Amino acid sequence: MQAIIDRIEGNIAVLEIDGTRFMDMPLAELPAGCGKGDVLRGMPGAWAKDEAEKAARLKLNADLMAKLFKH
Repeated sequence: MQAIIDRIEGNIAVLEIDGTRFMDMPLAELPAGCGKGDVLRGMPGAWAKDEAEKAARLKLNADLMAKLFKH
């Protein structure tokens, strides 16, 4: 299962799960130092950060923005 942290509201993280639904999760149940935009793999209670996927998504977004605003 893949989750992306959509936003943080107080001590709750709103996760987008597999691009199809949202789930609220207490921050205490996520790996330390998680923030908006982080990609997680696993399942509730056993999440791990996926830094490679986050970097790939950030690069894709930057490339799309550069293409969109190209002069």
